[in-house]
Amino acid sequence: MSLKVSGLSFGYKEKLILNNINFEAKKGELLSLLGPNGTGKTTLLKCINKINVPQEGIVTIDERNIDELSPKELSHHLSYVPQSTHSMFPISVIDTVLMGRLPFIKFKVSTKDKEIVFNILERLNLNKLAFKSINQLSGGERQRVLIARAIAQEPQVLLLDEPTSSLDMKNQLETLSLIKEIIKEKKLIGIMSIHDLNLATMFSDEFLMLKHSSVFVYGSSSKAITKENIKAVYGVDTIVNNFEDNKHVFLLKPNK
Repeated sequence: MSLKVSGLSFGYKEKLILNNINFEAKKGELLSLLGPNGTGKTTLLKCINKINVPQEGIVTIDERNIDELSPKELSHHLSYVPQSTHSMFPISVIDTVLMGRLPFIKFKVSTKDKEIVFNILERLNLNKLAFKSINQLSGGERQRVLIARAIAQEPQVLLLDEPTSSLDMKNQLETLSLIKEIIKEKKLIGIMSIHDLNLATMFSDEFLMLKHSSVFVYGSSSKAITKENIKAVYGVDTIVNNFEDNKHVFLLKPNK
């Protein structure tokens, strides 16, 4: 299984957001979308999810154009965790996660649906919060609930828009470790946007770095995560070292 983006361009009348984007994401791997704010990372995820309709290009899952899929069919293939979690309907955590099973529920919630939800709540350490209203949770806790809901959907493709942005360091590591574990275990395709380059290199297999709405570099960490690329894309000076088989990026103070 693979997800392929070919010649994708998207924009508004006054601004081009994405220009001729091409890449292929493979099962069992996590691809990180990198780049400064405004380079189109979230827009790209929304194009893959059919929230945005590109002006040009196509997205295919197993060589099938997603334009041919109904919303229900697409929900059997793909789940999406958005970046914003501020405004949510006041329902319990367990009911929120159960919503991930909606594409599969016919008349009533099955024993299998309940088992899937309970297992995910346990794996994401959300058991104690199960019957709390989601609006009573912190931003980081809500983020983990939305990740749990997406995993409960049992997708082939898992899209994550800055999944660690509201989490503390411990929860960042635990959440990304679990996401990577599930992607490998279930042979999913994972695509996430992320700002923390060190977290990206710890957990990602491939990297797509955007600059000025286009792909600046695409490939492994050795190809993408270099001080030259970081300087060109982010405009900052860094030292990039190898440590325990991962790239580590150290920011340098700007010259006055």
